[in-house]
Amino acid sequence: MKDNTAAISEIKEIIGDDQPKAYIRSFGCQLNVSDGEKIKGLLRQMGYSFTEDEHEADLIILNTCAVRESAEDRVFGIVGSMKKLKELKPSLIIGIAGCMTAQSHIAEKIKKSYPQVDIVLGTSAISALPRLLLEALRGAEFSADISEYDDFSEVVEQVRDSSFKASVPIMFGCNNFCTYCIVPHVRGRERSRRADDIAAEVCQLVKSGYKEIMLLGQNVNSYGKDLEEDMDFPKLLRRLNEIEGDFWIRFMSSHPKDASKELIDAIFDCEKVAKHLHLPVQSGSSEVLRRMNRRYTVEKYMEIVDMIRSRAPGFSLTTDLIVGFPDESDEDFQGTLDIIRRVKYDNIYSFIYSKRSGTPAATMADGTSEEEKGRRMRKLLEVQREVSTEHYKRFVGRTMRVLADDTAKKKNGWLTGKSSEFIIVEFEGDSSLIGQFVDVEITGSMNWAVTGKIKG
Repeated sequence: MKDNTAAISEIKEIIGDDQPKAYIRSFGCQLNVSDGEKIKGLLRQMGYSFTEDEHEADLIILNTCAVRESAEDRVFGIVGSMKKLKELKPSLIIGIAGCMTAQSHIAEKIKKSYPQVDIVLGTSAISALPRLLLEALRGAEFSADISEYDDFSEVVEQVRDSSFKASVPIMFGCNNFCTYCIVPHVRGRERSRRADDIAAEVCQLVKSGYKEIMLLGQNVNSYGKDLEEDMDFPKLLRRLNEIEGDFWIRFMSSHPKDASKELIDAIFDCEKVAKHLHLPVQSGSSEVLRRMNRRYTVEKYMEIVDMIRSRAPGFSLTTDLIVGFPDESDEDFQGTLDIIRRVKYDNIYSFIYSKRSGTPAATMADGTSEEEKGRRMRKLLEVQREVSTEHYKRFVGRTMRVLADDTAKKKNGWLTGKSSEFIIVEFEGDSSLIGQFVDVEITGSMNWAVTGKIKG
């Protein structure tokens, strides 16, 4: 962590007691959202307050995603529209951060084509924000830092968006180099945080009343491989499980190639670890998985599923799927439909393949039409609806422990939350229960959620 004491002190002197307003918008994955919370933490140290209205802001920071080129195009569109805001308020400072700006050609494009932008900040350079912001306040036309730092910002207090659910990154970067993915190129190689630091953060969150802790990493199953201490992900789960308090531990994402028996044992043995596993399969074709460089086969993936289901037949599994990877055949796609039926996922997160410049897959030949990819996606969703409609019936008659997290959007007097199994549960209840655990007796099921009534 950089020593920002002098820069923060000078920024406070410049802004005085005015408490200028900052508008922070994070795009993409939960790691990005967590980074956005760290940015807010630094800004609060400097004396900034926050607004949800960009028109009120004295400082705007877009925390970007680079997974798909469409995400970058969307951000450029937003940045372009902010030219008008800058004209109306010349003192407005605009910053672009995140995975998108970690690419040097993107940083250069912003500098050349978007003069309304004052600050560019890479994913590993969050701690450089005070220095860059100070330069902007002093009148610099453009300040940037996209360097890679071995910087976990351990001393940055996050401004969290929730008072009862918290994300805790346990590692950064990725070593997998899936052929469709840009993440290793924008977040660097895997770096694990020390177990003591993670445990201290979780302990403090639990003492502060947080009920759900989400451990984050591009591949949490690789945690600890770069540490000198004798620590891996299953051992970390067991250590965090020993922290006193009433809370759940969740994690994502989990790569199948590293999903070991020790991990499965830890999930079942640790009472605070949620009984759900998000295990991205991406495709039901071993040939497509080979071209994706996923480093497992369908057979290996099913061994993991069978290991879990042998211990708990109804264990909750969710996954990610890519439809229309370059030259995916009808037979390949049929394999994806087959694995949905075999595994019986409670939910899937599915995407039509989108070419990403800078990745090997972007150069692969692809003879499948966009129309055919769309047809396959519709069929995939149809099959998943059939599976989940039937599979969700297993919860009817059970009592599920639910963390209430919001009011139901279409039912007055109802709440919504998630169970340990990561199942959406809707039930009648007072809004005072939001942020609390409640026991709900399940009386009905749909293809995406279950309904019930508070027990007691």
